[in-house]
Amino acid sequence: MSNDNFSFETKLLHNKYKVDAATGAVSVPLQHASTFHQPSVDSFGKFDYSRSLNPTREALEEIIAEMEGGTRGFAFASGMAAISTAFLLLSQGDHVIVTEDVYGGTFRMVTQVLNRFGIEHTFVDMTDLAAVKAAVQPNTKVIYAETPSNPLMKVTDIKGVSEIAKEIGALTFVDNTFMTPYLQRPLDLGADIVLHSATKFLGGHSDTLSGLAVTKDEELGARLYALQNSFGAVLGVQDAWLVMRGIKTLSVRMQQSQQSACQIAAFLKDHPLVAKVHFPGLVNHPQYEIHCKQALGPGAVLSFELENETLFKEFVQNLKLPVFGVSLGGVESILSYPAKMSHAAMPDNERQKRGISNTLLRLSVGLESPEDIISDFSQALEAGLVYLTKER
Repeated sequence: MSNDNFSFETKLLHNKYKVDAATGAVSVPLQHASTFHQPSVDSFGKFDYSRSLNPTREALEEIIAEMEGGTRGFAFASGMAAISTAFLLLSQGDHVIVTEDVYGGTFRMVTQVLNRFGIEHTFVDMTDLAAVKAAVQPNTKVIYAETPSNPLMKVTDIKGVSEIAKEIGALTFVDNTFMTPYLQRPLDLGADIVLHSATKFLGGHSDTLSGLAVTKDEELGARLYALQNSFGAVLGVQDAWLVMRGIKTLSVRMQQSQQSACQIAAFLKDHPLVAKVHFPGLVNHPQYEIHCKQALGPGAVLSFELENETLFKEFVQNLKLPVFGVSLGGVESILSYPAKMSHAAMPDNERQKRGISNTLLRLSVGLESPEDIISDFSQALEAGLVYLTKER
């Protein structure tokens, strides 16, 4: 039976790297060597120097390429290393269109680094294809989408944006960190490069820093490889191994976390102290139908806004279960404060303009019992209400 006939869940475990050919080991070997002996002056082997290619990293790169349905995968030292290297496909004088409420690190890269090299940018509300078209300039070379976006969970029509890019001869980059290829495959919808912070759901255990990229065609893959090899921000073998281990349980982790996120989002939506919930699994989400068309589920990340800043602070102070910190996608639930964490690189006026308020919280739902999380949120909201009542 061909691997092509297996389901996605089965292929997470049964792929080319299921068993080590040399030893029969059911785990990919860690090859720590930085350099490799060559047979002769005239005959070089596949591997020469680990920046260029390493057997352990190669395994992860081939696995993510298969998961995303691409031709070539690349593993980097972080999600931002993957994103930054992909942006190096641009040249001086080029222009990029970017999702307006993009991750803060990507915002910083575009506004503080690319601009220094004469690469122009325009931020747009990418839920509006007309706005995307209006932002196109003669020198537009890349349309960069993050869907759902971080942290407002706005959804971009990947197929629609990709068609706009093709009309003008531009590339489409899609950050697929929130969805993972288990729920969404941007390359199948017309994107050219898909990007991940594998630190998040793919690694899944908050114990590795890593980034991945997958290209749709061989020629683009060769160009990105040349940049990876030149820039050198490659993933170390221990981290590559950790990501591969995490990928083996991706489907079961995403299933449980997503189911729990739906329950928690429903609870928050109906709570009188919660002003707004952003989650593509809610039918009142503005892009609910588009998301349902291009993804197999809403994922496990949501964001919500509380009624005021005093309540916000008391709520966070009284929570017991979630980790309060940066990042997402771990087995533990992680609550983040975008204004001072993921989007700290974005000036306050830019955050406010995008709707990233000072009472917005982002929740990455882990593997705890959703009832326990809801109970914890309930007591923390109640404590905040008691404090507000005393203040008045």
